[in-house]
Amino acid sequence: MKKVEQGSITPEERTLGLVCVLLQFTVIGPLIVWLIKKDESAYLNALGKETINFQLTILILYVISKVLAIILIGWLLMPLVSLFNLVMIIVAAVKANEGIIYRYPFCFRFLK
Repeated sequence: MKKVEQGSITPEERTLGLVCVLLQFTVIGPLIVWLIKKDESAYLNALGKETINFQLTILILYVISKVLAIILIGWLLMPLVSLFNLVMIIVAAVKANEGIIYRYPFCFRFLK
């Protein structure tokens, strides 16, 4: 977890950070927020990158699950990936509301 100084985060940044995290049921929502605000806020830049990286990792896990569905283990893996995604979104939303950039576990860092 990376904490940004509380005084440096405006209420608007905190709200947009929360929106960015809550929109991550698709990759498009956080991508839009990140592209619009990445140059204006270091907090939203870091949070957006982390959120996009996590959703790309989840997308890769879903593709692997689909491929493994051929040998039936993928049908067990898909609900676990979905549950993991939901729990991590909730944890990240709570942290974003506190002004903390949550570092997702088991996440590939495509954007640095």
